[in-house]
Amino acid sequence: MAEVRFQGVSKIYPPRRGSAPVTVLRDLDLAVADGEFLVLVGPSGCGKSTLLRLLAGLETPSSGAISVGGRSVVGLRPSQRDVAMVFQSYALYPHLSVRDNIGFGLRRSRPRSLPQQFQDSLHQLARGWPQGLQVPSLRERRIEARVAEVAGLLELDSLLDRLPKELSGGQKQRVALGRAIARQPSVFLMDEPLSNLDAKLRHGTRAQIVALQRRLGTTTLYVTHDQVEAMTMGHRIAVLNQGRLQQLGTPMELYRHPANLFVAQFIGSPPMNLLPVTVVGPDQLALADQRLTVAPEAAAPLGGLRGHSLTAGLRPEHLRLTASPSPSPSQTLAARVCHLEALGNEQVITCRLVAGDHLVVVRVPPEQTVHLDQEVHLEVDPLGWCLFDGDGVAI
Repeated sequence: MAEVRFQGVSKIYPPRRGSAPVTVLRDLDLAVADGEFLVLVGPSGCGKSTLLRLLAGLETPSSGAISVGGRSVVGLRPSQRDVAMVFQSYALYPHLSVRDNIGFGLRRSRPRSLPQQFQDSLHQLARGWPQGLQVPSLRERRIEARVAEVAGLLELDSLLDRLPKELSGGQKQRVALGRAIARQPSVFLMDEPLSNLDAKLRHGTRAQIVALQRRLGTTTLYVTHDQVEAMTMGHRIAVLNQGRLQQLGTPMELYRHPANLFVAQFIGSPPMNLLPVTVVGPDQLALADQRLTVAPEAAAPLGGLRGHSLTAGLRPEHLRLTASPSPSPSQTLAARVCHLEALGNEQVITCRLVAGDHLVVVRVPPEQTVHLDQEVHLEVDPLGWCLFDGDGVAI
């Protein structure tokens, strides 16, 4: 079992050069199930990478408890925590071959006597010599067998004798993954491992990481800024902001039911459209001088909020662009097209509403003809509303 738990974890960096202390994590509670792939997202400086470094033993928490498989790891050396970390910059040893980079952690996983170290070194030195001149080492042969197994898994067999400078970015990332996999740790930690790759390589490597995690069943914490990675890779997503956990759930839970305005705008690309509205009836919202109807399924919380000012959210797919107004005026918004983005499989249109002069983003089929400065009408899906109170909390 490799369940990971953070309980009341805080991290405060001491003041430097007269500045105030910097609080990166604030009393954070988070549980990652055994075998789960958890993605950590949030803006720069929110504490994502710090959380990984605390678990890896590269940083010490200011307060709180961290456990792996029910065993506290606070105070243990990184080598004793049974975790492996894949860094954004690959962190490969430039003077070592692919073979030796993958086997590096295995060779240092257990203490060796000086005679053992000498024998292992001779075995490595004589690796390419004729059979009769090679120096036997059972430990080294086990490591070589494990390296060959991992290389086959990651399709690195033909690259084992190359140096990192002779590899492409995607190949370097696979070597870094191989070094982590070879140790068979209880937990994988991945800190934006694909951010240095181009779009094509990122897509292929993303699929490979997901397939590997499913095959190995290793508990994985994965940090990213990429929306596609967050929505497609993880079993669950944890959204952080200013060192606090904002929401934890499946990708679709966060997309459809954001807990607050921060999550609503952070999850999804393009982000959710937000509009200031006033509750004017049990199923009626007013945007400027226009009334809009909310479906009964979404209107339940509005009963006692007549007269309250709220923020209403609509995903781009919950607005449909038409050339003429709907028969129901309470479900149509007049607008003017002010920006077009043709993405091949769809068009992303930015429109300025007549009611309130707000900008909204709409997804449009690629075959639909739209022109800049065109007057259009947006049909609102009455089931698409997400409503937030004055503090930004979903109601």
